[in-house]
Amino acid sequence: MALASLYGCVASEPEADFSTVDYRTKVDEYVPVRLEADLSGLTDKQRAMLPVLIRAARVMDDLFWKQAFGEKDEFLDGIADPDARRLAEINYGPWDRLGGNRPFLPEFGAKPRGANYYPPDMAKEEFERAASSESSLRSQYSLVRRNSEGKLVALPYHEAFGAELAEVSELLRQAAGMAEDDGFQRYLELRAEAFKTSDYQPSDLAWMDMRDNAIDLVIGPIESYEDGLFGTKTAFEAYVLIKDKEWSARLEKFSGMLPALQQGLPVAAEYKVEEPGSGSQLNAYEVLYYAGDCNAGAKTIAINLPNDEQVQLEKGSRRLQLKNAMRAKFDKILLPVSEVLMAEDQRGKINFDAFFANTMFHEVAHGLGIKNTLDGKGTVREALREASSALEEAKADILGLHLVGRLIEAGEIPGGNVESNYITFLAGIFRSIRFGASSAHGRANTLSLNYFERANAFSRDSNSGTYRVNVNRMKSAVDELSGEILRIQGDGAYDRATEFLGEMGALSDDVQADLARLAESEIPVDIVFDQSLAEELLGDLQ
Repeated sequence: MALASLYGCVASEPEADFSTVDYRTKVDEYVPVRLEADLSGLTDKQRAMLPVLIRAARVMDDLFWKQAFGEKDEFLDGIADPDARRLAEINYGPWDRLGGNRPFLPEFGAKPRGANYYPPDMAKEEFERAASSESSLRSQYSLVRRNSEGKLVALPYHEAFGAELAEVSELLRQAAGMAEDDGFQRYLELRAEAFKTSDYQPSDLAWMDMRDNAIDLVIGPIESYEDGLFGTKTAFEAYVLIKDKEWSARLEKFSGMLPALQQGLPVAAEYKVEEPGSGSQLNAYEVLYYAGDCNAGAKTIAINLPNDEQVQLEKGSRRLQLKNAMRAKFDKILLPVSEVLMAEDQRGKINFDAFFANTMFHEVAHGLGIKNTLDGKGTVREALREASSALEEAKADILGLHLVGRLIEAGEIPGGNVESNYITFLAGIFRSIRFGASSAHGRANTLSLNYFERANAFSRDSNSGTYRVNVNRMKSAVDELSGEILRIQGDGAYDRATEFLGEMGALSDDVQADLARLAESEIPVDIVFDQSLAEELLGDLQ
């Protein structure tokens, strides 16, 4: 049950032609951005805590390597070409996350859908048979391995990664001793304990009780995108965050609107019977450090957590807007994309406030709708399995846009203009659709684009290759698509979910040609972080 890389040559696709791989061009798909955060408002104790948190985050980075690929150092040391090595560092392995997870090194075949969570020779049917009598195999906090008899067994994270998680636990306890906010101290202590037991719910609940902490830490096995086989196993990641108190104050009023927004969803009453937790929060942050899953390939710019459905119903969720990362993507990618692909007379409607609102209400929408299927047989995530992540991201995109429209109409977003949000949203689809089919967000954007095209929510000028939003049709399409996804989720309709994603899952020839024009214009696909500020802080502890 060793944790070394299992991926020598797991070939299930035709061999790629590696003679045409231009590593420098692939690296240049990512534009470097130095992560800056204003630390001037922190106390001496808070500043002293930051290097401790960064050290804990770095362990998450190493653990994600083991989940996504295997042992990192020997792999990287064996890559002679510096650009190929850099590309492997960005992708946490030899597969291009912005290129459908195609291998870019000749000694590697296709990426296993289950990453390093499952034995490479395991079939889905074998897992289902074993899990029917051993439920621990389905745990989101365990690896699946074979015992000496070849049978599938669950290996909890706190056992599989015992030494590393013990180190993280000790670092979090050390940080807790420096905390000046009681809520943050309690969260750190409970999170430290969770790494020893794989029971994260108590610390999730404590995290939701925090209100006034200037520093925040998101850390643990959290999202399940990396598990392409069942969408269950969670990946290690971490963010070290500094709260932007001014922007957070602007967002505070929206938290109290969530119950009313839930009741106004464009779907029948039974699909909105659940009431979002009253403790939901909206805050803005500057990110000081990214590690692990959130730093692999396309970078996260907003967070909605916890994912635990019980915690969401009891306490709500916290939506974290990562303002410095968001601004970098807007300035360096979305605006250049719009100059190539959006109708010239609509480009002036694209602005950062609309992008921020669309992103924020994407996260709000994650907490709305329904978490447990109407038949009472379990959660939506369990029912929709590997289709769950992409459909949930599509729901958040479209339902978030629906919420923005409602709030602008109600005068709750001063100066808001729904046309700006629609146009900025379409430009944003072209930005994030380039993340590729291996990304849940990329699949979600492909679904939305194809649905909008069929609904005539936009038109394409065949002469200029630019796109124009039809505001009235966009509004109708947003409501219709929101309702369709909410019903699939509430019904736990796995077959319909996979059919819908498949039906809307291919890009047209025109769109592919237009995306190629973005590459020809040398517009980067995503950002890659220069985290030297955090490394400078870390130097104080080394």
